[in-house]
Amino acid sequence: MKIVFGCDPNADKFKMQLMKYVEELGHEVTDFGSDDPIYANTAIRVAESVAAGDFDRGILVCGTGIGVSIAANKVKGAYAACIHDIYQAQRAELSNHANIITMGSQVVGIELAKCMVKEYLSCTFDPNGRSGNKVQRIIEFENDQTEVTEK
Repeated sequence: MKIVFGCDPNADKFKMQLMKYVEELGHEVTDFGSDDPIYANTAIRVAESVAAGDFDRGILVCGTGIGVSIAANKVKGAYAACIHDIYQAQRAELSNHANIITMGSQVVGIELAKCMVKEYLSCTFDPNGRSGNKVQRIIEFENDQTEVTEK
């Protein structure tokens, strides 16, 4: 898979460790950086690239994971889940078809982060499964909102 990473300046070391790990898992990795102190700019850039299909999934890191999650979720077609444990990492894809995960470098240790990323990347959403209709409803609502704002 093609995975894109981004973070705020405070999470750069954490992100670099995750990127190396994801490469070791056999994925292609791209870094959208960490120089911009306005983490929303990096999060939006990652989200736009994932939503456009340039990358299969994205991983964003800031202090808590919350800010980058909020910013990424403002992009149509980006579905970012802020995760804190392995079960959430699994369900982010299996139940919610999240194409981006976010986490906090000040909240989660690096070894747990590696386990979460590995679990997330190993899962594949089944649109015909029990969560398919739930995810579809989110997409329909998003599309309806886009139509309203474009009018």
